[in-house]
Amino acid sequence: MSGVVATMRRTLLSCTSLARNGLTGLAFSVLLPAASASAAEIAISEAIADWLDLNHQEFAVLATAMALLGFSVVSAILLMRNRTRAARNESKLRAEINELASQTDRLSALLFAEPQVLISWPAGDDRPRISGDISLLVPEGLQQSPQRILAFGAWLPPEPALQMDRAVDALREKGEGFLLNLATSAGRAVEAMGRAIGGQAIVRIRELSGVRRELAESSTRYKTLLEETELLRDFAGAAPWPIWAKDSRGMLRYANAAYARATEARSVADAIHRNLELLESDQCADMSRALNDNAAYSARLPVVLSGERRTYDVQAMRFDSGSAAIAVDASEVAQLKAALIRMAEAHRRTLDQLSSGVAVFDADRRLSFYNESYRKLWGLDQAFLDGHPDDSSVLDRLRANRKLPEQPDFRAWKAKLHEAYRAVESETYTWFLPDGRAVAVVTTPNLEGGVTYLFDNVTESLDMARRFDGLIRVQRETLDNLTEAVAVFGSNGRAQLFNPAFARMWKLSPDVMREQPHIETVEELCRPLFDDALTWRALREAITAIENRAQVAQKIERRDGSVLECMTIPLPDGATMLTFQDITDTENVERALRERNEALEAADQMKVDFVHHVSYELRSPLTTIIGFAHLLSDPSTGPMTPKQAEYVDYITKSTDALLALTNNILDLATIDAGAMKLELGPVDVRKAIAAAAQGIQDRLATDRITLNIDVGSDIGSFTADWSRVVQVLYNLLANAVGVAPHDSVVVISARRTDTHVVFKVADSGPGIPPEAKDKVFNWFETYASGSRHRGAGLGLSLVRSFVELHGGEVRFDPAVTKGTTVICEFPLDRAAQRHAAE
Repeated sequence: MSGVVATMRRTLLSCTSLARNGLTGLAFSVLLPAASASAAEIAISEAIADWLDLNHQEFAVLATAMALLGFSVVSAILLMRNRTRAARNESKLRAEINELASQTDRLSALLFAEPQVLISWPAGDDRPRISGDISLLVPEGLQQSPQRILAFGAWLPPEPALQMDRAVDALREKGEGFLLNLATSAGRAVEAMGRAIGGQAIVRIRELSGVRRELAESSTRYKTLLEETELLRDFAGAAPWPIWAKDSRGMLRYANAAYARATEARSVADAIHRNLELLESDQCADMSRALNDNAAYSARLPVVLSGERRTYDVQAMRFDSGSAAIAVDASEVAQLKAALIRMAEAHRRTLDQLSSGVAVFDADRRLSFYNESYRKLWGLDQAFLDGHPDDSSVLDRLRANRKLPEQPDFRAWKAKLHEAYRAVESETYTWFLPDGRAVAVVTTPNLEGGVTYLFDNVTESLDMARRFDGLIRVQRETLDNLTEAVAVFGSNGRAQLFNPAFARMWKLSPDVMREQPHIETVEELCRPLFDDALTWRALREAITAIENRAQVAQKIERRDGSVLECMTIPLPDGATMLTFQDITDTENVERALRERNEALEAADQMKVDFVHHVSYELRSPLTTIIGFAHLLSDPSTGPMTPKQAEYVDYITKSTDALLALTNNILDLATIDAGAMKLELGPVDVRKAIAAAAQGIQDRLATDRITLNIDVGSDIGSFTADWSRVVQVLYNLLANAVGVAPHDSVVVISARRTDTHVVFKVADSGPGIPPEAKDKVFNWFETYASGSRHRGAGLGLSLVRSFVELHGGEVRFDPAVTKGTTVICEFPLDRAAQRHAAE
């Protein structure tokens, strides 16, 4: 007690000292919370104050000290209480921890009592926690790195590993649990189970063994069986073929929708309830008997559905509990089979008409088909072939008849030929037979087994090929030795063929031409010698044109002064041949001849103009002279002496002859100028001959020549120019009288044919040599040949001109050997006359 009082006194003294130093407010501020904490302490303080008999100020200080003392005491008591409670809680917690550790050990021992691995992913953490014995589940190489167990493909086959990856991803992302039975790459059966527990994704992988493995396998088999059963039921229900099952009593226990439709039932249940049959009663009886005797039944039966008769393939099987059957519509198959048989027959008939020999051997190597060409080609007996001999027998018989190629090892040759039975591709051979024939042989394996032989006699084909090759070589040599440049361009515009002359003419490299350049490339290479764009364009279009292919001819003058004649010739195969010929010398000669001809034509025209001018100028004075001569001979002008009359007669005859000559020259000039026009009209043949003969009567009398006129009774008339026909006949008669000897006969005849009126004038004079017959029709050409005929040489020229102007023809009769016979033919066709006149 004395210690407490001493302590309280020291506290009071400290408070008094604090009050005295002005810290009373601070003391109260500290004391208030404590003073208000306990009413008992305040009462104690008041008692102590009374005991000490202090004044008010001292009491306040004393109260504060007492409050602080109480606060300290209470704090010490609470601290001691908390320490005591903490000690008790710590002991209890240690006991609980020890209990949890014991439970954890027991659970771990229980959990890992069998081989398994636990993988957990805490929420929000991608790092997995792996525990367990992984040595029993994964290969030895992964044991050093437990994290590698997450690479499922390292210890699982590809398909299970992918299934495991998908299941783990679904567990972590969506919390979907899973249970998988897997087989590792080492052949162990494991179970993988995943669950989301307490916000964690946990996967347990353990090995299945013993009863658990058998239960898992049984569960898997049961599940698979259910799936297969459901799949088969769905398939049967959706199948388009009728499927049904019956019990051992023959009652319908299952049917699909197709069966219900086929039996015209309202539904499957209706078909089962009414025990409807798809087949006829006798067919059902036959199937029942067959199933009683055997475990299976198969038949193609006719079934009437909805009034239509169809064919079905019915397959049925018997089981301990009943039977099941299916009917497949085989109508189309039956139709196709019948069509296939008909097609095969048609093919056989077609093959029998072929010129190629065809022989088909089946899978047993026996002859199953041959055509007539095959029999004739090898000369085999029909009875032998109809006996279906094997392939070897046929070859042996052909060899015995020396109708196969000579072989040093026939056995090896035949074995190689028979490899076609095991081949997959066709083979082609050429047999050269001892009789000189060549036979092409094609062996084709058949899909159903066997071989088809195709034989063609190619003797003529090979001979034609040899001749064709020889012809090609000859053509090649011919082209190479031509001086004419030749190049052949294909339909694509590329040079396919050329000769050396082409390369030399255009100074091209043969190597470049062998590369088959395009026509545009050839054009560029040839431009240094000739660069006319229009000409090259025409040639290019002619070569590359697809339609309207026609020949194109060009004449080109190159820069070196040479002149080439170019031509494109379309070929039947779509190609085009381009030729160039150097006609420089010919062009020079032609140019010289052209210039000479132009000079000759100018001279001839000058001659014609001169003759025309002179004849025209002579005509005027001749007319005057003739007029005065007639005037002098007229008695009204006064008498003349005989001598004067003779002179006037000479003047008249000479001027008449000179006027006729002048008129003839004018007519020829008019014809040459194209100005002569015919006055067409009806011409009486008899009158025309009489008019022409009247003009030569005096000459006939002078030369004692007889004129015979031979005219057909049907001669009639024809359309022509009267005056020109008379002029033609007069000139012919005058020419004949001029060359005929004295006391001879001149004959003029006229005949009518279907197309012409033919005049003939014949004399018995010296005739005209063959070399002179073409010249006598020219101007001023005359041939006296010892006769007294002297003329200007214009008569026959006028005859030919007038006859040809009518569209007719003048010629000498070649059959006459003595004298001369001139034939003139005038056409009866008016259109021909008008055309000739125009």
